Amino acid sequence: MGDTRTGPGGAPRRTRAFIGSFTSAGGRGVLAAEWDPDSGALRVTGHSDAVADPSFLAPDGDVLYAVSETEEGAAAAFDVAGPTPRPLGAPVSVGASGPTHLAVVGGHLLTANYTSGSVSVLPRTGDGALRPLADQVRHEGSGPVTDRQAGPHAHQVLPDPGGRWVLAVDLGTDSVTISALDPATGALRPHGVTALRPGTGPRHLAFHPAGTHAYVLNELEPTLTVCRWDAEKGALTPLGETPVVPAGTTGPAYPSEVVASPDGRFLWAAVRGADTLAVLALDADGDTARLVATVPCGGHWPRDLTLAPSARHLYAANERSGDVTWFTVDPDTGVPERTGALPAPAASCVVFG
Repeated sequence: MGDTRTGPGGAPRRTRAFIGSFTSAGGRGVLAAEWDPDSGALRVTGHSDAVADPSFLAPDGDVLYAVSETEEGAAAAFDVAGPTPRPLGAPVSVGASGPTHLAVVGGHLLTANYTSGSVSVLPRTGDGALRPLADQVRHEGSGPVTDRQAGPHAHQVLPDPGGRWVLAVDLGTDSVTISALDPATGALRPHGVTALRPGTGPRHLAFHPAGTHAYVLNELEPTLTVCRWDAEKGALTPLGETPVVPAGTTGPAYPSEVVASPDGRFLWAAVRGADTLAVLALDADGDTARLVATVPCGGHWPRDLTLAPSARHLYAANERSGDVTWFTVDPDTGVPERTGALPAPAASCVVFG
């Protein structure tokens, strides 16, 4: 039982889960957990509250990175070779406020800074520790939802599947910025900007496993924007929108995260307020998405949604109910069924590594 990978010296290393949480709301910081790939169950083995509000995490082997979603804004590295996360040096400033997302891109760590509306680049050392800021690019613009879009709000940053481009999703400007990262200097060179429908408030995106499409989940309107991705040109082209809540839904609905199945048949989206997981079916080409079902998330305010490496289980980090719930996915219909839960106060994300 258990999914393993090769660790130092060729020894097997079991895949684990890591949970981020808001320490300012009673969370325990960064939690490490054993993962049972058969049942989907998680068991916490240790935690660290050495960094304030580690709301999003990114694993890379035996090193785990976290943003510190604070006004000062920082990122931190943890050694996770053992059962308890151990800080690798002090947190490093990202030179911006409110980082909400991060990604490992080669020898650098990139953060999306929501409050400041920028993307920062931090070099990594050989052992995975972080070095001072190498570059930062601030987005420009605004949107029609004045209380949320008075200026740029970068919410996610990630590389494309081929690793040639870096995409940053900006809720405040209704856009996705495409850049190239210089691997030697860490300079982030803007390449282009794709405008999405004004007022939708794009939050996160997920790529089709074939690398031909990207699916942008919008926060200010509960919709998904399907885009074609041209990796050669570094071009993102919107094709259409699909709702992630049923017609006639009333009350608040703020989508948070979208996940694609490895076989390219389904997408899943978490929706806060409605507290649901949406199941969307993709056509054979990936050009259209269709809402086929919604199920309760098993808690309140699902801030993040993650698919396990086995693709058999989905995990929702329910921030306001303080738990992580997991679901077994029906391989034929894509519909998830709740099968377990783990207490995790102020949970903000779940990642596997």
